[in-house]
Order: sequence, then structure tokens, then C-alpha cells
Amino acid sequence: MAGPAGSGKSALVLLWAHTGKVPGPLAWVSCDSGDELPGVFWPCVLQALRHAGVDVAAAGEAPECGDALDYVFIARLAAGLTARSTPVALVLDDFHPAAGSVLAEGVAYLLKRAGAALRLVVVARRDPPLPLHRSRLAGELSEIRMDDLAFSDRETAALLDQHGVALSRPSVRALRERTEGWAAGLRLAAMSMAGHSDPEGFVRQFTGDDQAVASYLLEEVLDTQSPDMRRLMLATSVPERVNAELATALVGRTAGKLFSAMVEQNAFFRPLGHGWYRGHQMLVTFLRLRLRHETPGLAGELQRKAAAWFSGQGLLTEAVRSAAEAGDWPCASRLIVHQLAIGQALGLTDDRFTAELFRNMPHHVVTRSAARHEPEPALVCAAAALSRGDTSACDEALGHIERALARRSDADGEHGARIRLTHSVIIIQRTRTSDVPAAVRAAATAQALFGEVSPEVLGDRPELRALVLSTLGGEELRGGRLKAAETTLLTGLSAATAVGNSALRRACLEDLALLQALRGRFRAAAEFAARAEHPTLTARSRPDRSGAAVLVAKGWVDLAGDRLDAAESELSRAGTVLQSSPDPFVGAVRALVLSLTNIAEGRGNRALRTLASSREHATAPWLLQRLDAAEREAHVARPRPAGGFRADGERTRAPDTAAAPQIFGSLSGRELDVLVHLAQMMTTEEIAAELYLSVNTVKTHLKSVYRKLAVTRRTAAVRRARELRLL
Repeated sequence: MAGPAGSGKSALVLLWAHTGKVPGPLAWVSCDSGDELPGVFWPCVLQALRHAGVDVAAAGEAPECGDALDYVFIARLAAGLTARSTPVALVLDDFHPAAGSVLAEGVAYLLKRAGAALRLVVVARRDPPLPLHRSRLAGELSEIRMDDLAFSDRETAALLDQHGVALSRPSVRALRERTEGWAAGLRLAAMSMAGHSDPEGFVRQFTGDDQAVASYLLEEVLDTQSPDMRRLMLATSVPERVNAELATALVGRTAGKLFSAMVEQNAFFRPLGHGWYRGHQMLVTFLRLRLRHETPGLAGELQRKAAAWFSGQGLLTEAVRSAAEAGDWPCASRLIVHQLAIGQALGLTDDRFTAELFRNMPHHVVTRSAARHEPEPALVCAAAALSRGDTSACDEALGHIERALARRSDADGEHGARIRLTHSVIIIQRTRTSDVPAAVRAAATAQALFGEVSPEVLGDRPELRALVLSTLGGEELRGGRLKAAETTLLTGLSAATAVGNSALRRACLEDLALLQALRGRFRAAAEFAARAEHPTLTARSRPDRSGAAVLVAKGWVDLAGDRLDAAESELSRAGTVLQSSPDPFVGAVRALVLSLTNIAEGRGNRALRTLASSREHATAPWLLQRLDAAEREAHVARPRPAGGFRADGERTRAPDTAAAPQIFGSLSGRELDVLVHLAQMMTTEEIAAELYLSVNTVKTHLKSVYRKLAVTRRTAAVRRARELRLL
């Protein structure tokens, strides 16, 4: 059983001893530093066995000197134990012999010779130097460690109840998490809270700097160490985690050699894997407090050393944390900008630590650095402010950045390119919903700067590409460059998915859904819309967009499937969303789809009113052309005077007594492709570009379609195709 001081090891063995479940007699030996001498230890073992009623006369007298292992004595002792009908339990409490010592070898030899006749229970603060691997492989070893000894919430509540302390469940959990279930810490907290006027408030402030805890750790842990080990423990409490190389960087090679002994001999240090360890959080808090008291100013120096070491190992987050905790904010900012990690400060990645950390950066650091033409602190400050929604602070920092950049030389190489790229990324995030043209200009600048920075560094920052590509892809979509937009948005979608950014991923999916609908690819549009509405990534923040584009795309898919009621419902929902979150482009596309729906239902006048109200928002020439085409078809679809009037002012159609529609010859595959795009009010030129055909070829296909469907107009062809279920 191995655990730190105060973890309840001895108490647990005592409880086991008094349960009556011990299979035979139990002998208890409490060790201390003097008992590690064989001449003292073995007489204590014989005495404990006799006290437990075990006949050890055959073993004879214990050896008086410890220069060599007395195999004869131990063999006689083992023979006496194996002669018994029931096994003997021998508890060695606080047993810490040196590895390879005569005492350790003697106990191992006794365990081997006695076999099943001896149940050895070792209670220590570290693993004893015994051949445990053999017993582990043979299934003869039961191990109880710190995690097993840690109290649960239920056990913590029971301990507090024994001291007359009543806490809420959240406070019990908070106390258990803060102490990591450490028995001594919980007991000291319970004793301090007994009779306390505000036990809930006490829990909120209870840490390793509590006087009772600090005194215990000082006496039981720190003051028992050698000077070099004490120095090592204090220094390695500074970083959140530590390994042998970092320990050497902090304290030098001589003290660093003690690192393995520190983590092996002190169960307060827990392995994290790959050679990394962390200290128990209450011990760490206490050690940091002692470090500040004993050597003021040394903590900052150690943090700067840790920052340099972490940076050299490519561990950016820990390097930034160490530099910031040392108060070296310019260094922390330079690390972020140099590694293009501004996405962490902007909240574009899962790691939101940077944004929270830089909330504490003093304002004077920003102004002084900007005055020295060093914009890095202002860059990170602006990003952190934007991530928490403080646009005023962001804009103030952007002002400092722009003044600092105006004074910098353009010939400052890749470092300058990284600064300008970081600035452009912040501008994109700041303006992507409030000033789209500014966001697009910044995105174009960022994309150009991608070629001026190291591909290795940029390859580790997919969030930057996702942000830039989603912005540029949206602009290409709105400009009618649909093929280019598809390529850009798909690449941006891949980058957003790789970094796990749900907001950017949704933005790309929304635009792709609308784009595919514009191209007449309704199955793909439906798939993208479904993915946008049912994300597979966990959302870390609210979406940047309203979702109106998805509703418009879904409405268009329903229209193409002749589900006119469903189409009107989706478009109505989109209209409601656009009232609270206007998007002129999406609004114009919605008007186009709504007019097509009205045309399909023969309500040409209503389609004309919808189109008239949307023209002022449609600035792209290609979109205006589609609206013009829809308007021409709406005029054709207006009801004939022969009908009556409905309450909404639309003429009703005269009864249709014509025969069922006929088709004169089947349509070819290419003619069907042209017809599908025709139904979307695409111009002849757009259809030609989409299908990689010449304009004349498209016109030829259109004439053939009209002839086979026995119509002379675009709208009539689409209506006849729907009646024949060709669309």
C-alpha cells in the first residue's frame, strides 16, 4: 500500500485488522529511520510475531550486525512459518528501506521462502524495493495506491458529519476535488470548519495555504528532505507539470539528478505518462507559498526559465502560461503571434486558456509596447477582448495596433508577415457579421500573407485557414462565382472540421447548401442543409449566423420536389429570421425562390410583388439577371381574364379542360440537365458555364426540350416537366 503522508494508509490496515477477516494471526511492526538497521528490525519482527501468538523459537536469535544478509536465520524463520496450518499476516508500517540494502534483500528472501504461509502487508509512502513484479505476474499481489485511498464524495460527507459539519452537495464535491480526496486535508478542513460561521465560504477559500494544512505539509513533507531535495521540490512546484529535463533546466544538473528520487519516493507526485509528473494541488499551493516567503522574486525567474524551456520544446500553451505568470506579458504575446496562435485568443480552437489568461494583462503593457512599435501585446489584447464580446476594448486595442504598424518597416521579413497576418485575422473576426466588405478585404490580405510565412507553422493552424476560406467562399458565392465558391468552401469546411470549430463549420455548410441549390443540385443541397442543422461537433460558442441560408436552401429543395406547402413554410421561417438578422443576399435569394414557388402555383401577381420588394437588396448582376428572368416568367404566369377574382386580388384560372399533357419524344440525359437548371431561373450563359457547354449548344438543347414538351416558353416547359414528373 503506497500513498502520501496523511492518506489514511495505516488507518485502513487497522480497520482491516479489526474486521476479523484476517485469515490467521497478525503481527504489526511500526518502523522508523532507526528500524531500517537489520540488527534492530529483525528483533522487532520476532517480538511482533511472538505477541501475535506465533511460535518463532525455531528461528533462534536475530542477527546482531547488518553487514551481510543472514540467510540461515531467515531460512529458519521461514521454515517455522511454513510449518503452521494457517498463514501469518505481517504488517510493516512506514517501511522505507533503501533499494539494494541488506534489509530489503532480507525481507524479499523471507517472502520468497515463506510463500503462501506469509501474508506481507507493506505500508509506505512509495513502492518498497521488493521484487513486486514477480508477485504481480503471478497474481499474488494486491496494490492499493493514492487513487484507491482517495475519499469519494459520500465518504467526504460522512467524515464531515462526524465533525458536525453540514455542507451542500456542490460544496462537498468542491472540497473533495480541491483536496483530491486526501484524507489528512479533509480531516484538517473538517476540524477547521467545526463551529465555523460560514462553512460554505470556508470551502471556497480552502487551499494548500490554509495554516493547518501548511503546518502539516511543512513538518511531514518538506522539512524531512535534504537541502537539495527541498530546493528541487520548491522549484518544480512552479510549472503545472514537470519532467526530468525541465527540472534540470530549473535547478541545474546537480539537483536535477534527484528528480527520479523525488517522484519515486513521494506519492504526492502523480505520473501523467511519458515522463511527466504533477504534484498534488494542495502540496503545490503550499510549495509555491513557501517559495515566495523564503526567496522572494525567485518564482518569477523560475517561470521565465520554464517559459524558455517550454517554448524550445514547442509546448506553446505552457510557455505562454509561464511567461504570463512571470509578468512578462510582451514575451507571452510574442510567443502567440510568432506561432500564429491567435486563434486560441479569439476562441477559434478548443484551447480557450489564452483568452482568459490575457484578461489580466495590464493596460499599460499594451500602450507602452505600441509606443515602441511592438504591436504583439495589443494584438493579443484585441483578440482576447473580442472572444469575450468586449468590442469596445477590441477596437481600442486595434487603434494601438494600427498606429504601431504604421511606424514599422515593411521589410521586416517573416516576423512582420506574421504580425500583419495576425492583425488581418482579428479584423476578419471583428467584421465578418457587421462589415462584410471589410472582412473580405482582410481575408484577401490574410490569404496573400499565407505565402509569406512558414508552411510548417501555418500547417498547425487550420483555424486560420478555416476563417479566411469561409469568408472568401461566402464572398465568391455572393459574387456568383459558384464553382470557385464551392472549392473554397469545401476546403474551409475541411479545415473547420479538423480544428473542431462548429461555428465556422456551420457557416461553410450553410453557404454550400445555398450554393448547391443555386446550381440545381438539390440532393447535395439537402445533405449540406441537414449537416448544418445537425452538427457533429460540440458547439463552443453561439453561431455567427442566423441560419436563414439553410432555410432558404431547404425551401428550394422542397420546391424542386414539388412540395410547395413545405417550401412556403421554410421560406416563411427564413423571412422571420431575416427580420431580426438581416442578410441582403440571402433575402434576395429567398425572394427569388418564393417567386418561383408562386409561379409554380400560378400566382404570378404575388410573385411580381415579391420580386419588386427584393430588387433593392440584390446588387450582384448575376442575381439581378435571375430576378429578371423570374419576373418575365411571373408575367407569363399571371392568370387570364377569363377567371374570377379571389379575396387576395389574384385572378383565378379558368377551368382547365385540356387533355393530359403529352410528350413528343423522350428527353436525353443532357436535355434533362438543361431542364433542371432552367427550372432555377438560370440564364443560358449560366447553364452553359455550369454544364461546360457552349451557349449555342445550350440553345439547341432548349429548342429540342420545347419541341418535345410542346411548349414555346421557359415557364411552360418547367410546368409541363413537373406535370410529367420529370423534375
